[in-house]
Amino acid sequence: MVIYNVRICTMDKKNNFIENGYIEIENGKIKHIGKMPLFNSFGNDDVNINAKGQTAYPGFIDAHTHMGMFGDSIGIEGDDGNEDSDPITPHLRAIDAIYPMDKYFDEAVRAGVTTVITGPGSTNPIAGQLAAIKTYGKRIDKMIVKFPVGIKFALGENPKVTFGDKEQSPVTRMATAALIRETLKKAQKYYQDKINYENDKENYDCPEYDIKYESLIPLFKKEIPAHFHVHRADDIFTAIRICKEFDIDYVLVHATDAYIICDELAEENMLGILSGPILTDRSKPELKNLTPKSTGIVSKSGIKTAIITDHPETPIQYLILCAAVAVKEGMDRNDALKAITSVPAEICGISDRVGSLEAGKDADILLYSGDPLDIMNSPDRVIINGKLIK
Repeated sequence: MVIYNVRICTMDKKNNFIENGYIEIENGKIKHIGKMPLFNSFGNDDVNINAKGQTAYPGFIDAHTHMGMFGDSIGIEGDDGNEDSDPITPHLRAIDAIYPMDKYFDEAVRAGVTTVITGPGSTNPIAGQLAAIKTYGKRIDKMIVKFPVGIKFALGENPKVTFGDKEQSPVTRMATAALIRETLKKAQKYYQDKINYENDKENYDCPEYDIKYESLIPLFKKEIPAHFHVHRADDIFTAIRICKEFDIDYVLVHATDAYIICDELAEENMLGILSGPILTDRSKPELKNLTPKSTGIVSKSGIKTAIITDHPETPIQYLILCAAVAVKEGMDRNDALKAITSVPAEICGISDRVGSLEAGKDADILLYSGDPLDIMNSPDRVIINGKLIK
């Protein structure tokens, strides 16, 4: 397939615009991208797309959701996001619970959301392994962009309320942090014992297999980051403190109070902030400082900032509306588009596949006749992995 006579918003690091260009697709990837040649030699328009008057954007990315983990209109039968029988569950794999037949996947595609990060909820201090997946497909194994893409951690009210109701630890912020520290310390020792054994099998014993500790090793190897659910400023700083103690990369998720402490956060070496949801009410005390202005303030402070829905907290199809609201409340327009394309891809370690229109990347392409941040507009065409879906 070749898309030609198209204005291209690449969203790459150079923020290139190609006013009259073409995108050549082969085997689900972008093969070539550039300015239109003097003469159109692309051939069969039954296969190719003459996109005159349209603009191409990379498929949108929502970097924090629970897509397929909490089923639509199903209730308890589709509620697979929180294993609250045990506060420490790093070994749980999102891909074992995602239901690709959930109708929200189709609604995501129609809204131009082609990639999401999805995984467990925030009842557990350590909840499990997150997955980056495409929103089109029948079988999760074929939809994976990267797995695992991170480990979900949670601080604040959610673990306290969940396990306090069960008369089980943790019931305080101190206990939540302590459980996380204890687990990371034991996993760190387990990892070191494995290294010692591999290097000197005569003098060291191989540690007995532990699936929980095994699941945390990629954190210490810096293959994936910790994704910390945090809202209040004190919880944000606790997450940073823990990650520094164990020398692990980290992403802050929600970070409702981040805009109040931007000066402090700008000093830190985090991968970024997944900001949102903003289209929600202040449903609990730690959301009292929630404001739609926060994303723009954090972004302008120089911190990599992505916009998220936390689906189903805000339904996935309103990711673009969240970006539009952020612009209305002061965020730079181009930064808002980057916050649902290239920036979440960079923060989540999947920018080699998605997030911008560049040769070699997945052919996830949206064609718009109008402004994508205008609520009245939807993508005219949606292409995922080089296949025309809409």
